[in-house]
Amino acid sequence: MNLSPAVKKEYKKFYVAYKLDTNFVDIIFQKQRLRISINMKFPDIIDHNGICRDITGIGRWGNGDVELFMEHKDELDQVMEIVKQSFDAQGE
Repeated sequence: MNLSPAVKKEYKKFYVAYKLDTNFVDIIFQKQRLRISINMKFPDIIDHNGICRDITGIGRWGNGDVELFMEHKDELDQVMEIVKQSFDAQGE
């Protein structure tokens, strides 16, 4: 939500969507971590930390071909680096 005042949060049955025109990231709450779905094609992601996974063609809740997990607060900066790429791609 801090990326822009234009970001909207939408609660779905199984996840929370953050969107501009369409979802750029979806957060799926799991027992001990967050599963984060990024609405971008996997080859378009710049992932210096190797935290993203290609889920092209795999049925999952959320949108996009990229997923990553967050288990600890200290991973937030790495996760937000990826989320910002999706946000910026929608703003273009």
